[in-house]
Amino acid sequence: MEQNILIIGGNGLVGKTIARILQSRNPQFNIFIGGRKGGKTNKDLKIDVTDPGTFTTISDHKINLLILSVNDKSDQILQFAIKHHIDYLDITKPTPDLVKAYDITKRNEINSRIVFSSGWMGGIVPGLVNAISDNSDAEEVKLFVYYSVKDKAGESSAHFMAENVAVPFHRYQNDQPVSIRHFLDTESYDFSFGIGKRSAYNFDVPDLYIFNKVERVPDVSVKMTYNSKFITWLLGSFQYLRIFNILSLKERKMIFGSSGNGDQSVFEIVVKDQEGYKKLSLQSTKGQAELTALSAVLHTEELIRNPHRNKVYFSHQLHESLALLTQLNSYETINIKITQ
Repeated sequence: MEQNILIIGGNGLVGKTIARILQSRNPQFNIFIGGRKGGKTNKDLKIDVTDPGTFTTISDHKINLLILSVNDKSDQILQFAIKHHIDYLDITKPTPDLVKAYDITKRNEINSRIVFSSGWMGGIVPGLVNAISDNSDAEEVKLFVYYSVKDKAGESSAHFMAENVAVPFHRYQNDQPVSIRHFLDTESYDFSFGIGKRSAYNFDVPDLYIFNKVERVPDVSVKMTYNSKFITWLLGSFQYLRIFNILSLKERKMIFGSSGNGDQSVFEIVVKDQEGYKKLSLQSTKGQAELTALSAVLHTEELIRNPHRNKVYFSHQLHESLALLTQLNSYETINIKITQ
């Protein structure tokens, strides 16, 4: 069967990277790029997530799979995919938007594969937890994120932080939500790959919701640190003094909107299960855009090559966990360490 894949938001940083990796690994796929302005080739399609009138191009080109790499706050692409029985993979949603979209699927009959892949770095963290815990019941999961301001960054992550930095969110303790705010509650953590000890602060990613509500892990937390200790301290001070509350959205976007020329991206997972503590450390030497895009590609390949039933998935549920770990570890710019 011919595979026609449309990457909506395909002109953005992550979208372009998905297209590059997917085409290099699967030259037989027909990959279309969707953007608000269209493009110069017959593979460039004009599609605007805020204008359903542009969605007819999806049917016109017999698209089998929609990859959403731009934020669709109104979930119009999701609803189009459900209505027209088209496979759908979304890598963009912050936690509140993910919860809203997931609720939409519960109210509809699903006749295609609807995949939410908005967890950290393309939704791979829960799959890696299952890989290192030998499918034992995890009692606690901690995710530590190292973020470099030198790394290339797209607009969506910066906009999310600008919009939500002053909004409380939840971690989970004893299976109960605990209200917290970004960049508070410091925890010292010794990062791998030569980074060393850093102060890490609260950070909201959809994995908090996914681990507790989907995987039923009672204790879940996420902390992050910047490559610059000064920036990490400064953001914590701004939050502690509630300066973010009085800044305009434009001013907050200026704070979070910087993008460098490229740097490593690192995250570490600490899992407590019945056998004790285990840790997985992952480094992407080409940064977060490369890793997020690779994750989206692995989910896409899994959807196309294996007969998954029509229903709603979180992306890690598509994979056999050890196979996911192996595929990531074999990619030339990714390094993984596992310790117990």
